[in-house]
Amino acid sequence: MSPMLIAAVLLTALGTSVLSGIFGMAGGLVLIGVLLVLLPVPQAMALHAVTQIASNGWRALLWRRHICWRPVLAISAGGLVALGGWSLVLLVPDRGVALLMLGASPFLVRALPARWQPDPLRPAHGVATGAAGMSLMVMTGVSGPLLDRVFLGRRLDRREIVATKAAVQALSHTLKLVYFGALVTNPGSVAPWLAAGAVLAAMLGTMLAKRVLEAMTDAQYRRWADRIIAAIGCFYIGQGTWLLLA
Repeated sequence: MSPMLIAAVLLTALGTSVLSGIFGMAGGLVLIGVLLVLLPVPQAMALHAVTQIASNGWRALLWRRHICWRPVLAISAGGLVALGGWSLVLLVPDRGVALLMLGASPFLVRALPARWQPDPLRPAHGVATGAAGMSLMVMTGVSGPLLDRVFLGRRLDRREIVATKAAVQALSHTLKLVYFGALVTNPGSVAPWLAAGAVLAAMLGTMLAKRVLEAMTDAQYRRWADRIIAAIGCFYIGQGTWLLLA
């Protein structure tokens, strides 16, 4: 990898970790889109998983008092079931398909009728969300858009959303690393020093974002989170469509 490419990966990891640290979302969505452009799909998925484990794990530790454990356990159980199913197939998605699904996923969840909106505080809904999220992980590298809409639709404050989603995502990305880093591709295909640099950048970005989140109100948080998710989704739909047509 050239020095410019290395710098691009590390700066993206830092910037997206700040974004995720403030909103508990969107950062991983941006990071995987950049990595899919810079790296082969399996390596992009594995490096993204390492970075997101560090970012979400550190964020969950910082906000541990606000974690709601019931949805964490239910969503993780659903993810394990889905991982078992996908391990029989070992699918590696096309880059264009991954980007298109990446952009469409937040809009698809939002389009569900109100009576079908999943409630992460209900165990059965949590298991179903976890299975769907793990499937989205395999196809696009992230389940954040799905979880964003699920958690934003419930009566949780911004700290509970950020903390609980961070705990869920840390476990989900661990499962994704098992899939793409051990089952699909050679574990040694991602340079350890690059993974270590991305981890440090993710942890630094998470720490920088903590004060910004504390200064926001719940109304500001929800308003900006919705806008950011919509903007990123539209961008990836356009990029994925262009790649498929090209």
